[in-house]
Amino acid sequence: MLAYSAALLLLLAVPLAYAEIPEIIVEVETDMAIIESGDPVGVTGMVVDHAYKPIVGADVQVRIGADTASLTTDSNGTFAVEFAGVKRIPSTYTVNVAVTWNELSGVASTQFKVSGDVSAISILEERLSSETAKRYLGANVSDFERDPIGMKLFLHYEKLHEELVAEQKKIEKTPEQIRAEQEIRIAEKMRRAAINEFKPTNGTYGGYAYDQYLSSLNPLIRDLVADQLNFTKNTFENAQKIRDAVIASGGTYEEARKAYHDAISIPRDVLETFNKNATGGNMPNSTK
Repeated sequence: MLAYSAALLLLLAVPLAYAEIPEIIVEVETDMAIIESGDPVGVTGMVVDHAYKPIVGADVQVRIGADTASLTTDSNGTFAVEFAGVKRIPSTYTVNVAVTWNELSGVASTQFKVSGDVSAISILEERLSSETAKRYLGANVSDFERDPIGMKLFLHYEKLHEELVAEQKKIEKTPEQIRAEQEIRIAEKMRRAAINEFKPTNGTYGGYAYDQYLSSLNPLIRDLVADQLNFTKNTFENAQKIRDAVIASGGTYEEARKAYHDAISIPRDVLETFNKNATGGNMPNSTK
């Protein structure tokens, strides 16, 4: 009896675990999964009840690190905000959303990735992009004569700024180089936006022009050319799959582009082996 009572007391002392159901449902996503440092980040979402009916007028707090935006849901229960000039070192970052409505609450999060390589400049730029850093860099040393803690912070951010200027001087570029890099960034941004909008699929070798071209060739080489075209098509399709796989697994566009070019680069000995196998070692030397 004593053992039974002890076991009962122990059971009563253990708190029961219940599955927590969110009071309201929040969905959120970013307009771009991968950006470059300094690009804007658009955040959109929807707030609904458990019957999936839109909740109008809910208070929404969206936070990316120290950057915060406050807004309310519209008549469709949706919200949207853009954080301009998000400067971060290359890494993965979380967007947190907290919603309140009539004493009910809900939370959600999503992520985006900043592409590129981590460098001393990118780290310093991120540290100096906070509101605290901007406030101290915009002040004067005389503002902290009676504030020793403020003086230490002022000198700290001044030192970081001097380090950034020194690093930038190491890699000073001509106006032409700067303009070319800006054009490349703009073109890459437009390319990514077009891919997200149109979602193009892999191209194919076929159609009337393809058939007409093959039929115009010397019969002695027609099959060889067709095999070479198919070999090229398969090589490009495989390279595109490799590129897409790199991006899907979280790689940068630079990594995906390198993987793509590596895959489509056909060594001379591989091409010669292919031609030898396709012709049985007898290469025709006339296209007439």
